[in-house]
Amino acid sequence: MKITVAGAGIGGLSAAIALARNGHAVRVAEQADEIGEVGAGIQISPNGMHVIKALGLEDALAEVSIKSHEVRLVDGLKDRAVMTLDVGRLASDLDWRLVHRARLIELLIDAAMAAGVTLETGRTIDPPTDGAALDGDDLLIGGDGLKSRVREAINGARRPFFTGQVAWRALIPGDGPPCVEVHMGPKRHVVSYPLKGGLRNIVAVEERDTWASEDWTQEDDPDTMRRAFKDFGPRVRNWLRDVERCHLWGLFRHPVAQDWHAGQQVILGDAAHPTLPFLAQGANLALEDAWVLAAALRNGGDDVFSAYQKRRRDRVIRVVDAATTNSGIYHLSSPPVRLIAHTGMRAMDRLAPARALKRFDWLYRHDVTGHV
Repeated sequence: MKITVAGAGIGGLSAAIALARNGHAVRVAEQADEIGEVGAGIQISPNGMHVIKALGLEDALAEVSIKSHEVRLVDGLKDRAVMTLDVGRLASDLDWRLVHRARLIELLIDAAMAAGVTLETGRTIDPPTDGAALDGDDLLIGGDGLKSRVREAINGARRPFFTGQVAWRALIPGDGPPCVEVHMGPKRHVVSYPLKGGLRNIVAVEERDTWASEDWTQEDDPDTMRRAFKDFGPRVRNWLRDVERCHLWGLFRHPVAQDWHAGQQVILGDAAHPTLPFLAQGANLALEDAWVLAAALRNGGDDVFSAYQKRRRDRVIRVVDAATTNSGIYHLSSPPVRLIAHTGMRAMDRLAPARALKRFDWLYRHDVTGHV
């Protein structure tokens, strides 16, 4: 088949690699004039790592990433540990990586080019509204993100709603143990972890009445972020003190697309199911989609795209809902409720640490490469 993938993001490039290796002629069209240092840190959790390994990119990712061994939940106001999910000790078979998005995109592009994929930058795809592929093509894949034109061509326009939350992201010099820290506070939280090359990634989320644009490239005054977390403990305040430049974007809830395909068009990743960042699953779901779509095309059948959607839709709805729920856990504002919740988590951490991690088996142990 001749296939065009709209968008050189994680899902689009991963699909292009798998499809090209299956013998298809694939080109990736990216609207940006060049692919540069876009984004910040991302987490590739074990379910995403299954796809990375199946694509043969495990060693390449290891060179540009840090292997994480735990996730720490911290009372942000008191700088006091609440719970630790010790992945390394409790589940040594699970692989978890922390990487700058730009480094992951670079290695995906290298793998795509090696597989014979053509990459075209500075090209915006205007999908036909009748479900047809582009002229001369057999298939159009929409990996074009939150504001996907392919999604709109398939489903029509849908207006997301503002969640009442905004997020800052920043990179600062720093290192530290290879773990993800979540510092929780009333109506706000901070997530931070180290990246390769002496950097530390920071994402800070605050609930507020005034909304911000969903465009994550807009800059903001670091002092505004510092004021929002001025009553947090010294660890967070010290991180934020070192921020010289930060970006701000509004968090909007998008419905999971009702239809993931129409005619010769199909969508994946954020184009199909944008998710809030409270479970760090955006990149991982895109990797899963890419593998399942390529496998569905390889396996064939009468209704390939319906099979792809059926296999994916219920799972991503569960992940999207779980991410939304996490924001409530992180942002408990009533002191008595926070005390009860944190006390319960500390008890579980002390008495049954493996049980806490096992609650996420449905998410992290899911392996699309072994079930397709």
